[in-house]
Formats: sequence, C-alpha cells, structure tokens
Amino acid sequence: MPATLYGFKSCDTVKKARKWLDDHNVDHRYFDYRAERLDPKVVDDWFKRAGWEAVFNRNSTTFKELPEAEKTAIDAKKARAMILAETNLIKRPVLDTGKDLLFGFRADAYAAATGK
Repeated sequence: MPATLYGFKSCDTVKKARKWLDDHNVDHRYFDYRAERLDPKVVDDWFKRAGWEAVFNRNSTTFKELPEAEKTAIDAKKARAMILAETNLIKRPVLDTGKDLLFGFRADAYAAATGK
C-alpha cells in the first residue's frame, strides 16, 4: 500500500515533501485537504496514533489569528472540531506510511520512514 501525503498544494513545505518523495521514487498518493473533504476518521486515527498535540498546529497563522477565548482550554475534542472546521490547523505536511506518521518535513525522517 502506498504512503499518503496530506497537505495543500500552495504550502511550501508540502511542495518540498512532494518533491522529495518523487525524487526518491516513493510510492505515494497525495491528498489535498483543501480540494477534498478530510474524513473525520483520518483525524481520529492521527489522534490515536500520535496524540492530538502532535497534529494540532498552534504555530499556524490561522491559530494565531483566533480570538483569545478560542485559543484556551484546548483538549482533544476541541482540537478535533477545530481541525475539521479549518484544516490549516493541521501541522503539515502529514506523511502516513501505514506504519509511521510524520508531521512536517525533514528529509532524514522521511528517509528513515520510507527506507530511502
């Protein structure tokens, strides 16, 4: 089964990850969650495997622009609802190899996870 890379095409980090995967001939599919609706079950799986804190992007411009009241008391339930309403709150890109789940792009981590 090929790996899946999640993100959106205008993100520079997603572009770097896609190029790395292509350059290293990693069998993968790309899921643009701005073009397609992200299944809530995918987010639930990420939370289960990595913890919601690993998925939730507090450094995003979207998060920083939220009213202060929305930035407080975030737990898994609130983070899930926020992510499903606004996918910019996902750390990106997300690479799911079926075994490994990586957030962000680091060539050395991708090499280790893909055996390339």
